[in-house]
Amino acid sequence: MNSLQTQQIIFTDKAQCRDCYKCLRACPVKAIKMHNGQAFVVDERCILCGNCIRVCPQSAKKYRRDIDKARELLRSGRKTAVSVAPSYAAAYENWESLRLPSALRRLGFNFIGETSIGAFEVAQHTAEIVGKNIAKTHLCTACPVLVNCVEKYHGTLVPLLVNSLSPMVAHAKTLKKQLGEETAVIFIGPCIAKKGEAERESSGGLIDAVLTFEELNEWLAEEQIELKLCEESAFDEKPASIAALFPLIGGLIKTANLSADIHSVESITVSGSSEIEDVFLYLEDGRPIVVEGLYCQQGCSINGPGMRATKSLLERKLDIIKHAAGITPVTPERRLTGEELYSGFSEKTMADEAPLPEDKIREVLRKTGKESESDMLNCGACGYNTCREKAIAVLHGYAELEMCIPYVRKLAQQRTDKIIETSPNGIVILNEQLEILTMNPAFSKFFCCNEALIGKRISNLMDPEPFEKLAVSSDEMSEAIINHQKFNFTAHQKMYKMRDETDEAKTQIVGIFVDISNSIADKNKLDSLRSKTLMQAQDLLDHQINMAQELAKFLGESTARGEELVENLFKLTDDEEKTSRAQKENWIWKTYSSK
Repeated sequence: MNSLQTQQIIFTDKAQCRDCYKCLRACPVKAIKMHNGQAFVVDERCILCGNCIRVCPQSAKKYRRDIDKARELLRSGRKTAVSVAPSYAAAYENWESLRLPSALRRLGFNFIGETSIGAFEVAQHTAEIVGKNIAKTHLCTACPVLVNCVEKYHGTLVPLLVNSLSPMVAHAKTLKKQLGEETAVIFIGPCIAKKGEAERESSGGLIDAVLTFEELNEWLAEEQIELKLCEESAFDEKPASIAALFPLIGGLIKTANLSADIHSVESITVSGSSEIEDVFLYLEDGRPIVVEGLYCQQGCSINGPGMRATKSLLERKLDIIKHAAGITPVTPERRLTGEELYSGFSEKTMADEAPLPEDKIREVLRKTGKESESDMLNCGACGYNTCREKAIAVLHGYAELEMCIPYVRKLAQQRTDKIIETSPNGIVILNEQLEILTMNPAFSKFFCCNEALIGKRISNLMDPEPFEKLAVSSDEMSEAIINHQKFNFTAHQKMYKMRDETDEAKTQIVGIFVDISNSIADKNKLDSLRSKTLMQAQDLLDHQINMAQELAKFLGESTARGEELVENLFKLTDDEEKTSRAQKENWIWKTYSSK
């Protein structure tokens, strides 16, 4: 039973995605939805080409890692086989390629096979299909991205698809026939779209996990397996030599022997989204031809999104050719019948591909300032080829109005102009000769002037000295508080140099005048109030001191009188005591004398 993960294969890391339309520009089918300035992959629209991953400058576009799933399969106890795409010869140096089978065995794989075995089966089956109907147009189906694109965006071409399994699925079928149906099969190659292909119903659950070469390298690093420490060893089955060219453009046609010359009229090979789209337009005329298309430019082994980018494109191509030439020529025995190799395809046209009312499209265009054809710059900065395409995307909810850079720039300019026009501060711009270039309404009001002064020197309104000093100095800004008596107001003046973006030698001077007359008047009133308050406080203090002095005087006199009274009382008391003592002594004497 196939137990592949079903989460989205290509997705956005929101923490790293920032206001950038590069992925949208690179996506051939515009399967990107912009929301609040971030770009999200729309899974049902995505054809899994991986272009967005290649071009994202912030590495915000990522693809699903299946290393843990592969590790679980190896630990499950099931016999596990690996199908390695022949493009491994381009992903690794020659000495690394010779050690790769040993490294895979160290990971725990029981059987190491090369996908070229399945490629040979597919090539022969394709030749049989073409031979039975040579007058028909045939679109080869080894590239899963091409198949996705036809099914989702070119439904009328679905009948032209060759009804054959891909080399990956065909090889998995041969492995299960040879090793047992319960054998788990893991595919390793340069293609992200293989993850999606393995999940197709037509793949029959034959692939249990799909890894890229990038994932394999991560896995080896996690397990601390170094290729330089592995011994050289061979695959467990002999690969088909000519089928090793499958990852290059023309590899299928050459393996199927459909044409000795890949540039012949009867068969053509194309690579890259633009070439393929051109061929699709050609095929709509129904002309008989055999087309082998690979969505990755120059082929998946050269430019697959899951490759290691350590070699140049030419080096990778030469390595594949050298690898194929180094294989002992052998014609593998056919293991699958035409019925076993059959695969069906169906139209899956997007619901939002239906035409939209013209008035709605025009309304979106109008909102972004595109009233006529001449307003449509079709600059492509938003990621869409034309303004009309972008307007349609807005209606479908994939794009935002603010993605139009000329429109946003115009809005910014209008907002800036509005701020200057409505500013309560006077603003004037002078050229190098201190001639007025422009002024805002507040400046005109402050200095009782109008646009008739544009082109005249600032000295016609005020003392130009502050501007002259700034113009000849190395300073970039100056400020001062100046009373313009003639115009009955005081201004806080800020002046700064504004360099010309296209010619730094040209300099303009901007003057900003803030009316602080009321502030100064308020300050004067406050100073006057403070002065009066201080005087009143001083008067009060003087009065309090006088009162204290008077009270002290009265208290002093009262104290003196009190002291005199107390002394008199003491004297009186002493006299009374002396009199009483004398009387007492006299009585005693008289009493004893009588006796």
